[in-house]
Amino acid sequence: MKKLLYTLVLVSGFLVLNAEESAVYQNTAEKLITSGGNLTIGGYGEVHYNQRLDKDVRYNGLLDVHRIVMFLGYNFSEKTQFVSEVEYEYAKELWVEQAYIQHQLTNSVNFQAGLMLIPMGIINLYHEPVTFNGVERPLIDNKIAPSTWREVGVGINGTILPLTLKYQLMVVNGPVSYDGNAGIMSGSKGIREGRQKGSKSYMSSPNLAGRVEYFGINGLNLGLSAYIGSSQSKLYDKLPRTNLAAVARADSSVVGISMLGLDARFQRKGLEARAQMYYAGISNTEAYNVFTKKAGTNNDLGSAMSGYYAEVGYNVLQGRSNTVGLVPFVRYMAYDMHAEVSGITHNKAYNEQVITTGLTCRINKGVVLKADIDVAKTAAATNWITTFNAGVGVMF
Repeated sequence: MKKLLYTLVLVSGFLVLNAEESAVYQNTAEKLITSGGNLTIGGYGEVHYNQRLDKDVRYNGLLDVHRIVMFLGYNFSEKTQFVSEVEYEYAKELWVEQAYIQHQLTNSVNFQAGLMLIPMGIINLYHEPVTFNGVERPLIDNKIAPSTWREVGVGINGTILPLTLKYQLMVVNGPVSYDGNAGIMSGSKGIREGRQKGSKSYMSSPNLAGRVEYFGINGLNLGLSAYIGSSQSKLYDKLPRTNLAAVARADSSVVGISMLGLDARFQRKGLEARAQMYYAGISNTEAYNVFTKKAGTNNDLGSAMSGYYAEVGYNVLQGRSNTVGLVPFVRYMAYDMHAEVSGITHNKAYNEQVITTGLTCRINKGVVLKADIDVAKTAAATNWITTFNAGVGVMF
């Protein structure tokens, strides 16, 4: 944990000392709210090619229409908006990614209700392919903070201009740990499979999520995110409070979740840098793992997950155009899904380092071509695995 914090502090300190120019980071929902028009249609999408490289073994490449997301929003007035996104994944799965209303109460307070993105980290809010380097999203935003993470709830958000702060606070349903048939959460995937995504979601206890973002130094954004609550279980439905054995069994089917995220993003002329850290403490995992084994699944959920990365790139075409760019970059990332365990053995295969180096070609402000090479190794392995990735992304 100290190593993670030390790394982020070093990178953040470097950014603060060198910040001069402002950078605007907008996702599709923010564009609607600032567009000024009534009906807004937009979207984003990306197509990927992944090829494992090995001098001794031949592997097939994987071609994937990873996602196509259509955005539809409407400004009822200057104060009231509706935001929605519908996502096709892997050319076959259809999901609603966002569907909420926002209403301005005061100059610094907006009310939100519906299916909303959990404000955790950078990628979960700014995940359009033109907003980040690398073909795939960073693994810690898949493993620890399971983007795209969205749940149903209510909340407030706004900007406090004298303090140059943006904030979000929401009450939502939590991820599922037991669906009535099997344990959902595991050591390898963390809480990711528990996302309810607004599809017949149920709630056995409300959860809290929040984020504060500082943008008072030109070119620099610093974020602090937090998520606190418990997982949800179908065993609580129609549960007699006097049936102590049934209550104890239901309590064993849930875990407590306390997640903290720190992040920094920076742009100055051609220099681009970002860093991020997550730490998630998960309580009651020993009882949960025993419960899921009895229920027929051998889950090995850890009692803590942690991860971080630091990335730097440089736009070699900086100054030539506001809409094009060519950015070579490098990223170092490390994460451990078994940062702490209780009642189980630490699995070294869940502790991984990944080095990514690549090139981002922005041929327009809404069109990007990407290529990179990942080299990854777990603590249980002796060899590094090399993967070549390429892709095209759009946002409009």
